[in-house]
Amino acid sequence: METPAGEARISWWDAPDAGCVLALGHGAGGGIEARDLAALAAALPANGVSVALVEQPWRVAGRKLAPAPRTLDTAWRALMPVLAESGLPLVVGGRSAGARVACRTALETGARGVVALAFPLHPPGRPERSRADELPLGQLPLLVVQGGRDPFGRPAEFPAGVRPVEVPEADHSFAVPKRAVPGQEAALTVLTDAVADWLATVR
Repeated sequence: METPAGEARISWWDAPDAGCVLALGHGAGGGIEARDLAALAAALPANGVSVALVEQPWRVAGRKLAPAPRTLDTAWRALMPVLAESGLPLVVGGRSAGARVACRTALETGARGVVALAFPLHPPGRPERSRADELPLGQLPLLVVQGGRDPFGRPAEFPAGVRPVEVPEADHSFAVPKRAVPGQEAALTVLTDAVADWLATVR
């Protein structure tokens, strides 16, 4: 799909009897193959949710560094008519930088809510540089799913009004240590179940 920032790509996982569409963007350090995005795309169609994973133009073009937030937002906005053309309720979201994009633009998209995965509340070790003002608090339904060991913001660091779902032992990419109990598969199930249950309340 063409955008003012270049060609983007949308990959669809359609639900047979979809009740809504969840559009998710990737982070600044990777693409739609991220474990959390892949897990949601695999799990949610069985729950009546079609999943659209959006690759930003910089990734499609093979570049290694993400552009400025304004450019990311411009490309994301340009894709909204395509993501909404089914007429189903649209929920937007993403992981890390993709979550920031979805939060910053959510009110403009007509979305029913926002799913923020591994929201980078602040740079690692710099809690004074909070990005909490990007969260659409009190404006739209918001779900934050955060790893218990995320250096970009642990669940307890979020401001009043945000109660993240914690994935125990998980880091920013929702990876858990090999010694962790429960293990990696169970950690991702915490994430996918939380998103599925929340989506059922906002359609």
